[in-house]
Amino acid sequence: MAVSQADNEIMSKQLGRQIRGALEVSYRTPDGQPAVVKTAPKLPDGTPFPTLYYLTDPRLTAEASRLEVAGVMRTMQARLATDEDLAADYKAAHEHYLAERNAIESLGTDFSGGGMPDRVKCLHVLIAYALAEGPDRVRLGTEAVALAAAHMPKLSGTAIPADWPTPEQLGTSIAEAFEDHGAVDEMLYEEDQ
Repeated sequence: MAVSQADNEIMSKQLGRQIRGALEVSYRTPDGQPAVVKTAPKLPDGTPFPTLYYLTDPRLTAEASRLEVAGVMRTMQARLATDEDLAADYKAAHEHYLAERNAIESLGTDFSGGGMPDRVKCLHVLIAYALAEGPDRVRLGTEAVALAAAHMPKLSGTAIPADWPTPEQLGTSIAEAFEDHGAVDEMLYEEDQ
Protein backbone atom coordinates (compact mmCIF):
# COMPACT_ATOMS: atom_id res chain seq x y z
CA MET A 1 0.00 0.00 0.00
CA ALA A 2 1.55 3.29 -1.08
CA VAL A 3 1.63 6.34 1.17
CA SER A 4 -0.71 9.05 -0.10
CA GLN A 5 0.70 12.42 -1.04
CA ALA A 6 -1.33 14.00 1.79
CA ASP A 7 0.13 11.59 4.39
CA ASN A 8 3.61 12.08 2.94
CA GLU A 9 3.26 15.84 3.38
CA ILE A 10 1.86 15.52 6.92
CA MET A 11 4.62 13.15 8.07
CA SER A 12 7.30 15.31 6.45
CA LYS A 13 5.91 18.29 8.34
CA GLN A 14 5.77 16.25 11.56
CA LEU A 15 9.45 15.33 11.18
CA GLY A 16 10.60 18.69 9.90
CA ARG A 17 12.20 17.03 6.87
CA GLN A 18 11.17 15.06 3.81
CA ILE A 19 10.08 11.55 4.74
CA ARG A 20 12.18 8.90 3.00
CA GLY A 21 11.50 5.29 2.09
CA ALA A 22 7.89 5.35 3.33
CA LEU A 23 6.02 2.16 2.46
CA GLU A 24 2.80 2.61 4.44
CA VAL A 25 1.20 4.37 7.37
CA SER A 26 1.28 1.55 9.93
CA TYR A 27 -0.59 3.44 12.65
CA ARG A 28 -3.02 6.31 12.47
CA THR A 29 -4.05 8.10 15.67
CA PRO A 30 -7.66 8.13 16.88
CA ASP A 31 -7.82 11.76 15.75
CA GLY A 32 -6.79 10.71 12.24
CA GLN A 33 -3.12 11.67 12.00
CA PRO A 34 -0.49 9.37 10.52
CA ALA A 35 1.81 8.54 13.44
CA VAL A 36 3.92 5.50 12.52
CA VAL A 37 5.41 4.92 9.09
CA LYS A 38 6.73 1.59 7.86
CA THR A 39 10.04 2.36 6.17
CA ALA A 40 11.93 0.42 3.53
CA PRO A 41 15.07 -1.32 4.81
CA LYS A 42 17.03 0.65 2.22
CA LEU A 43 16.29 4.27 1.45
CA PRO A 44 15.93 5.37 -2.19
CA ASP A 45 19.63 6.31 -2.30
CA GLY A 46 20.60 2.80 -1.10
CA THR A 47 21.40 3.80 2.49
CA PRO A 48 20.53 0.97 4.92
CA PHE A 49 17.70 1.98 7.25
CA PRO A 50 17.06 -0.80 9.79
CA THR A 51 14.23 1.00 11.62
CA LEU A 52 11.12 -0.67 10.20
CA TYR A 53 8.57 1.36 12.19
CA TYR A 54 9.31 5.04 12.62
CA LEU A 55 7.37 7.29 15.01
CA THR A 56 6.35 10.56 13.34
CA ASP A 57 3.62 12.18 15.45
CA PRO A 58 5.27 14.97 17.48
CA ARG A 59 2.95 14.41 20.46
CA LEU A 60 4.19 10.83 20.70
CA THR A 61 7.84 11.58 19.95
CA ALA A 62 7.84 14.26 22.66
CA GLU A 63 6.33 11.89 25.20
CA ALA A 64 8.77 9.11 24.26
CA SER A 65 11.59 11.57 24.94
CA ARG A 66 10.06 12.51 28.31
CA LEU A 67 9.85 8.83 29.28
CA GLU A 68 13.49 8.34 28.28
CA VAL A 69 14.58 11.31 30.41
CA ALA A 70 12.62 9.88 33.35
CA GLY A 71 14.72 6.72 33.21
CA VAL A 72 12.10 4.33 31.86
CA MET A 73 14.66 2.61 29.60
CA ARG A 74 16.91 1.90 32.59
CA THR A 75 14.10 0.40 34.67
CA MET A 76 13.00 -1.72 31.70
CA GLN A 77 16.60 -2.83 31.11
CA ALA A 78 16.91 -3.87 34.77
CA ARG A 79 13.71 -5.93 34.47
CA LEU A 80 14.99 -7.62 31.28
CA ALA A 81 17.96 -8.91 33.26
CA THR A 82 15.80 -10.54 35.95
CA ASP A 83 12.50 -11.51 34.27
CA GLU A 84 12.88 -14.54 31.99
CA ASP A 85 9.36 -14.24 30.54
CA LEU A 86 9.94 -10.59 29.67
CA ALA A 87 13.30 -11.43 28.09
CA ALA A 88 11.65 -14.22 26.05
CA ASP A 89 8.92 -11.83 24.87
CA TYR A 90 11.55 -9.26 23.87
CA LYS A 91 13.53 -11.88 21.95
CA ALA A 92 10.38 -13.05 20.14
CA ALA A 93 9.52 -9.43 19.29
CA HIS A 94 13.06 -8.99 17.92
CA GLU A 95 12.75 -12.10 15.75
CA HIS A 96 9.35 -11.00 14.44
CA TYR A 97 10.71 -7.51 13.66
CA LEU A 98 13.57 -9.04 11.67
CA ALA A 99 11.22 -11.38 9.80
CA GLU A 100 8.91 -8.48 8.87
CA ARG A 101 11.82 -6.33 7.69
CA ASN A 102 13.56 -9.16 5.85
CA ALA A 103 10.32 -9.99 4.03
CA ILE A 104 10.68 -6.57 2.41
CA GLU A 105 14.46 -6.70 1.92
CA SER A 106 17.21 -8.28 3.96
CA LEU A 107 19.98 -6.05 5.24
CA GLY A 108 22.10 -9.09 6.08
CA THR A 109 22.19 -8.16 9.76
CA ASP A 110 20.46 -9.30 12.92
CA PHE A 111 20.20 -5.72 14.21
CA SER A 112 16.53 -4.85 14.59
CA GLY A 113 15.73 -1.72 16.55
CA GLY A 114 15.36 -0.21 19.98
CA GLY A 115 18.21 -2.36 21.33
CA MET A 116 16.35 -5.65 20.87
CA PRO A 117 16.87 -8.39 21.92
CA ASP A 118 19.28 -7.60 24.77
CA ARG A 119 18.99 -3.87 25.53
CA VAL A 120 16.33 -1.21 25.84
CA LYS A 121 17.86 1.61 23.84
CA CYS A 122 15.05 3.64 22.23
CA LEU A 123 11.46 4.05 23.41
CA HIS A 124 10.56 5.80 20.15
CA VAL A 125 11.17 2.53 18.29
CA LEU A 126 9.35 0.41 20.88
CA ILE A 127 6.32 2.73 20.92
CA ALA A 128 6.18 2.77 17.12
CA TYR A 129 6.46 -1.02 17.01
CA ALA A 130 3.70 -1.53 19.59
CA LEU A 131 1.34 0.96 17.94
CA ALA A 132 1.94 -0.53 14.49
CA GLU A 133 1.45 -4.14 15.55
CA GLY A 134 -0.90 -3.83 18.52
CA PRO A 135 -0.57 -4.37 22.27
CA ASP A 136 0.17 -8.10 22.07
CA ARG A 137 3.41 -8.00 20.02
CA VAL A 138 6.13 -6.39 22.17
CA ARG A 139 5.50 -6.16 25.91
CA LEU A 140 7.96 -3.33 26.64
CA GLY A 141 6.56 -1.28 23.75
CA THR A 142 3.03 -1.87 25.02
CA GLU A 143 4.13 -0.72 28.47
CA ALA A 144 5.81 2.37 27.02
CA VAL A 145 2.59 3.33 25.19
CA ALA A 146 0.61 2.72 28.40
CA LEU A 147 3.04 4.86 30.41
CA ALA A 148 2.80 7.63 27.81
CA ALA A 149 -1.00 7.65 28.08
CA ALA A 150 -0.92 7.54 31.89
CA HIS A 151 1.72 10.25 32.15
CA MET A 152 0.09 12.53 29.58
CA PRO A 153 -3.64 11.71 29.77
CA LYS A 154 -4.55 14.05 26.91
CA LEU A 155 -2.87 11.54 24.55
CA SER A 156 -5.46 8.87 25.33
CA GLY A 157 -8.17 8.91 22.68
CA THR A 158 -6.32 11.46 20.55
CA ALA A 159 -2.83 10.05 19.82
CA ILE A 160 -3.19 6.69 21.60
CA PRO A 161 -6.23 4.40 21.45
CA ALA A 162 -8.47 5.02 24.46
CA ASP A 163 -8.74 1.26 25.04
CA TRP A 164 -4.96 0.68 25.17
CA PRO A 165 -4.04 -1.36 28.28
CA THR A 166 -3.14 0.74 31.31
CA PRO A 167 0.14 0.38 33.20
CA GLU A 168 -1.79 -1.22 36.06
CA GLN A 169 -3.39 -3.77 33.74
CA LEU A 170 0.14 -4.60 32.57
CA GLY A 171 1.44 -4.97 36.13
CA THR A 172 3.45 -1.78 36.29
CA SER A 173 2.99 1.90 37.15
CA ILE A 174 4.57 5.28 36.58
CA ALA A 175 6.07 5.09 40.07
CA GLU A 176 7.78 1.77 39.25
CA ALA A 177 8.89 2.76 35.76
CA PHE A 178 10.20 6.28 36.34
CA GLU A 179 13.63 6.77 37.89
CA ASP A 180 13.49 10.56 37.96
CA HIS A 181 10.06 12.06 38.61
CA GLY A 182 11.48 15.55 39.09
CA ALA A 183 12.90 15.81 35.55
CA VAL A 184 9.58 14.78 34.04
CA ASP A 185 7.55 17.11 36.25
CA GLU A 186 9.86 19.96 35.26
CA MET A 187 9.38 19.18 31.55
CA LEU A 188 5.61 19.08 31.99
CA TYR A 189 5.72 22.45 33.74
CA GLU A 190 7.79 23.95 30.90
CA GLU A 191 5.43 22.48 28.30
CA ASP A 192 2.39 24.05 29.98
CA GLN A 193 3.99 27.52 30.05
